[in-house]
Amino acid sequence: MIESMTGFGKGEATAKGVTVTVELRSVNNRYLEISSRVPKAIAQRENEIKELIKAKIARGKISLTATKNEEADGEAPLSLDKQRTKEIMAVLQQLRKTAKIKEPVKLEHLLHFSEIFSAKEAVQDETEWNLFRQALTKAADGLKKMREKEGAELARDSKERIQKINKSIDTVERLSKQRIPEERKRLREKVEALVEDKGVINNQRLELEIAILSEKLDVTEECVRFRSHNKFFLEALQSKESEGRKLNFLIQEMNREANTIGSKCNDVEIAHIVVGIKEELEKIREQLQNID
Repeated sequence: MIESMTGFGKGEATAKGVTVTVELRSVNNRYLEISSRVPKAIAQRENEIKELIKAKIARGKISLTATKNEEADGEAPLSLDKQRTKEIMAVLQQLRKTAKIKEPVKLEHLLHFSEIFSAKEAVQDETEWNLFRQALTKAADGLKKMREKEGAELARDSKERIQKINKSIDTVERLSKQRIPEERKRLREKVEALVEDKGVINNQRLELEIAILSEKLDVTEECVRFRSHNKFFLEALQSKESEGRKLNFLIQEMNREANTIGSKCNDVEIAHIVVGIKEELEKIREQLQNID
């Protein structure tokens, strides 16, 4: 089953008052490219994060955003550095004596020194990483599911277009075969009109030239190859493997056959059909740019 490269997935995991939320967004890209914005404690596991994503996603530009919410436990977010407070207090007392300042050292003086406080570092352990991993797995599963769903829609549309092209190829082949006798007759009449004495016409040579012309006008071989490409294309759409590159190659080959048919069939009606075929191929090609 083919898979689109665009999608979105979100996952959330909670334990011990901590909630980790992960969001994944992907757009088309030639290779797998991952950029992330995660909490500092998780950022150091960048390689592990990429491996988790690679296990589920093959191609695309992936943007990962993770947030952590922690319930308040009633404790102050700051702690007092007692040793640093004593050191600063001693320095201020010494300054007071040296400058002969009578005013005593007060709390407001100490508060000018942010060094006496230190932020409480959250205790980081495997629990937070496990929460992130659970949330990331859920987000990746959601992203993949959305990519598969969109891929199924692209496959359905492409299948309908291929079936439409097959009908056009049948029409081209039928019209081409009808034109060959007409071209043979037209060529003979043209030659006979140019030659006054019909007796000097080398009928054997004329028939040979007409046969060569008929072969050049015959597009049966191109139509057979075109149908073969269409068959392989439809099979690739149903494949369980990533077939984006194969599908693009087949579209190129179909375009090649369409160009050959257009150049061989000097007919307005056939030319119009070929234009329609190439328009359908271009629409499919544009869709394939977003397929993994």
